[in-house]
Amino acid sequence: MNNSRNDPPMCAPPQLDVHKPKLALPPKAADCHCHVFGPREKYPWAENRLYTPPPVTLDDYLAMLRATGFERGAMVQTGLYGTDNSFLVDAIGAHPGMLRGIALIGEGVTDKELRHLAENGVRGFRVNRTARTGLAFDVARRLAERTKELGWHVQFLLDVEDHPDLDTFLGSFPTEVAIDHIGRPDPRKGVNAPGFQALIRLLKSGRGWAKLSAPYRTSLAEPPYPDMTPFAHALVAAASDRLVWGSDWPHVLLEKTMPNDGDLVDQIAVWVPDEAARRRILVDNPERLYGFERP
Repeated sequence: MNNSRNDPPMCAPPQLDVHKPKLALPPKAADCHCHVFGPREKYPWAENRLYTPPPVTLDDYLAMLRATGFERGAMVQTGLYGTDNSFLVDAIGAHPGMLRGIALIGEGVTDKELRHLAENGVRGFRVNRTARTGLAFDVARRLAERTKELGWHVQFLLDVEDHPDLDTFLGSFPTEVAIDHIGRPDPRKGVNAPGFQALIRLLKSGRGWAKLSAPYRTSLAEPPYPDMTPFAHALVAAASDRLVWGSDWPHVLLEKTMPNDGDLVDQIAVWVPDEAARRRILVDNPERLYGFERP
């Protein structure tokens, strides 16, 4: 379907000719961050969305997983649909052993709706503070109180250097929290910056998780984003039992060079050279965080 005159510009598409990675992933490895879209005729777009998605489908995402060696994926509800999580639920329902989800919800969500999401593979909700479109922190805290009995966590997209008290502020949430994209660190400030050190303390406390994902969001370099490697190494050294990895496919709103997902997978070996730590991050930790069935 063509964009209307009022549609935001379309995002650049991902590379669909995915390189086969040199790195062999362990069985049941999980990609823990992606955004997937359904047909617009069935799943209408929100009027106030931030972007128009590239013309890719769930089948394209599953093909990327097969090409790179992943057997599982965690889908993050996109603002494209607002708080209508229908496509997320339908996609998980079509692949229940393979997919899990993170929803977008509002304070008006009913307990019945929350139970429906939980029964259909949703394991948490996301708060986007970077785009300033997500829930306020106090609202997120109240929703966390309502969802803690479901075993959910709250996933935050934020810049850690805006929150040097991250460990106490989010560590006191009723549920565990997960921080997207390595915390979006500033490579000019380094790993000893206050916000990034607060992230490390949050992970060590056992109340938080972080995603090794989307280095290009704050990197000042081209692929393979070498200025992000020190941050990944610091997180792995501090708390490999509190990390998961995510592709961030299909890399929406990316204005830099579009990475090949096979190359992103090979970067895991650079960030996590120890095989046992890689298995924790790719298999064991996702099973704990998203409730994937253990073999």
